[in-house]
Amino acid sequence: MKRIKIAFIALVLLCVFALVSVQAQTLMTADQFFVQLADKYASVADYQASVQISAAKQPMFGTLLFKSPSLLRIDFTQPADQVIVFDGKTLLVYLPQYRAVLRQDAGDHGVSMGAAALASKEGLSLLRRNYTIGWEHNPSPEALDPGSSEQVYRLMLSRKSVSEGYKNIRLSVSADTMLIRRLEGWTVSNDKITFDFQNIRLNQGIADDKFVYDAPASANVYNNFLFQ
Repeated sequence: MKRIKIAFIALVLLCVFALVSVQAQTLMTADQFFVQLADKYASVADYQASVQISAAKQPMFGTLLFKSPSLLRIDFTQPADQVIVFDGKTLLVYLPQYRAVLRQDAGDHGVSMGAAALASKEGLSLLRRNYTIGWEHNPSPEALDPGSSEQVYRLMLSRKSVSEGYKNIRLSVSADTMLIRRLEGWTVSNDKITFDFQNIRLNQGIADDKFVYDAPASANVYNNFLFQ
């Protein structure tokens, strides 16, 4: 009887150790997960998505086009007819309510596509270089919003240098598609801006001329508006 009891305890301990070993092997660090995410976007030449941008309680809706490495365009339905285009050299913002085009040459000013383009191979590379990456809670999927059936992995990024525009960035990565579903950034003044990406279509063969924008002839053009 004593031998049977010892054998039983040994079997239980063996099962426990095996379970712990499996969990240790499957537990992924945030950095490892981020590498997998970057690898996913490394295969993306271009994509189209519905985007919602929320800042200061004023949501904006539109269609986003991105082409690697640096082409970006957003055509808004709210505000209607507003357009943002970046062709790698020049940033254009058309504000229909003011009949105005804001134009900024990238030059040496560090002008880029902004937070919207962090959901790309190039953007993720910058994030990994300039931010510390960790899980917000744990490596398990959780609801995108309270009561939502949509499951996401949540990463929290903290800047390494004060030169970065966002103090913290939270990435919500779809558990189904392994694509960025939501990106939230907090500025130095603690303002929050949120990008929601839906209906993402990868590698559509988007032509370069989609990122050429001809503003209405009646619009006034304001050059280098970021530094005036």
